[in-house]
Amino acid sequence: MGLAMKAIMLLTGGGSMVILTSFPSATGVGLLKKLDYKGIDKFIAYDIPLDLAKQRYGMHFAVVAGDLHETDDLRVLDYNGARAFRLFRFAELGKPTLHETEGGHEGPGGEVRGADDLQ
Repeated sequence: MGLAMKAIMLLTGGGSMVILTSFPSATGVGLLKKLDYKGIDKFIAYDIPLDLAKQRYGMHFAVVAGDLHETDDLRVLDYNGARAFRLFRFAELGKPTLHETEGGHEGPGGEVRGADDLQ
C-alpha cells in the first residue's frame, strides 16, 4: 500500500507555498516541528484535494510525490507563492486551519516580544 499523502497550501508571513506531506493534518506535532525548524511558526493552511493538485501540477507533482518517503514526510511542491496562490480558488480548498506558535511575536531588531510588551 502506498504512502498516504496530503497536499496543503500554506499562507505564511513569507508568502504562500504548497507542500506534500504524509502527516495527517497541518497541525500535526511532527509537521509543526518540521515547519518551525524551517522558520514557519505562523500560518493559515488549506487542504487541497490531492487529485486537484495532481491535475494542476502535472508531471511536477509526480516527481515531487515520488520523492516523498516515510522518513522525510515533507516536500515542497511549489515555492513560487504567486503561482501557488493563483492556481487554486478558495472554493476549491478545504476550510482554513490557523496556527500560531505560542510564545510571543518578533519585535523590531528581531527580539521576541510577548503580548504584554506590545501595549
